[in-house]
Amino acid sequence: MIRTLLAVVALLCSQAAWAGELTLDTVLRASARHQPLVLEAMARQRAADARTLAAQGLFDMVFDAEVQARPLGYYDNALAEAKLTRPFATNGGQVYGGYRVSSGRFAVYDGKNVTNALGEVRAGAVFSLLRDRLVDERRTKLAQAQADAEIAGLDQAMVMIGVQRRAADAYQQWVAAGLRMRTYRDLLALARERQASIERQVTLGARPAVLAVENRQNIVRREALLVRAEQDLAVAAQALSLFWRDDLGQPVVAQPEDLPAAFPEGVAPRLADTATVLAGRPDLQILLNRAEQARLRGDLAGNDLLPRLDLRVEAAKDFGSGSPTRVPGEVMFGVRLSLPLEQRAARGRLAEAQADADALTHRLRLAEQQITADLASLRVQVSGAERLATLAGDEAGLARRMAEAERRRFALGASDFLPVNLREEAAADAQLRQIDAQYRHAAARAELAASLMDSASLGLD
Repeated sequence: MIRTLLAVVALLCSQAAWAGELTLDTVLRASARHQPLVLEAMARQRAADARTLAAQGLFDMVFDAEVQARPLGYYDNALAEAKLTRPFATNGGQVYGGYRVSSGRFAVYDGKNVTNALGEVRAGAVFSLLRDRLVDERRTKLAQAQADAEIAGLDQAMVMIGVQRRAADAYQQWVAAGLRMRTYRDLLALARERQASIERQVTLGARPAVLAVENRQNIVRREALLVRAEQDLAVAAQALSLFWRDDLGQPVVAQPEDLPAAFPEGVAPRLADTATVLAGRPDLQILLNRAEQARLRGDLAGNDLLPRLDLRVEAAKDFGSGSPTRVPGEVMFGVRLSLPLEQRAARGRLAEAQADADALTHRLRLAEQQITADLASLRVQVSGAERLATLAGDEAGLARRMAEAERRRFALGASDFLPVNLREEAAADAQLRQIDAQYRHAAARAELAASLMDSASLGLD
């Protein structure tokens, strides 16, 4: 119960802090912090980082210990052994060291288990000379995991940019819907004001009674337009609530009183040349990382084609009383050769990796060409939409002046109902076209900012 009350208080406080005009910056900041898709991308990034940590564990030091005893039998003995092993970070081999001590009687064939009284210390290393020298499975898994973590970070950046673009579009659609509603509400208010004047004139006999009926019909039609506009605004507010959230991450439904007075400027994308944009695009970087992962798989498959040639170096020393033959220190060198006679599996993996790399190269080239074309198209759309918005604003201003002049003429008895009604509706239509043009301009700017990966203008910095 207390938790529920605290949540309600926090919600009311957050809504009170947002009282007034809702701005795009407020929506973008809330979306960047609380939108579930953003939080999901962050969680995927953490999971990728965890997989990298797990891959680093392949190079962890390993401790092994073993104790065995044979209390009954002709050869009664005991043996204890401990060993530390750590793989090399730059070679497929490993370094190791250990200690063992034994007591009792051992059979001749178990002579290697016999140590002097204080035991034996042993240290050595194994070096890969051919297979696993430059590339091995451990290093490849680590490199793949690091590439996956980088891809997750790039994917997170793309998700956040996409969410912010949709947040900006939802806000702009809500503003456009609100301004349309205001246009129809103002249009309805004019008809209602005129109805009172017409009814007075009808009462005085200055106007025919049918004019009052015709204006009431006009009022009903404009009321219907207003109702539809209010419905569209409510739908747009629900869509916006997916991005505008309180401090608890809960959706907040915008109210009509939160609307700005005029259509805001919206996103202001930065200026950048195409080469700079291509170098910073996460989707292209993801393809490059995928190509690098294909190269790593190919290198590992090529490594499997090589024969295994390992060099082993070991030194050992017994301490304490015992056989004099075990008192001097020992140094041992050994070489191990393993040559696979059939390598179809490795050749198949190598061919597959090379084919994947070629496919990614073609996809990368197409993506670069597509992005270049999209950027050029979006720049044209932004420029054209800006000009159309300016022209639509000029047209709306002129239409309002004509409507106001016609209303004055109607009030003076120099005009009829039909012309003034047509002028008002023409002014309203011009204002609606201006709103649509402003929305298209703002939407094109937001789309261009997303294509430019302009995180600052989308509220991510």
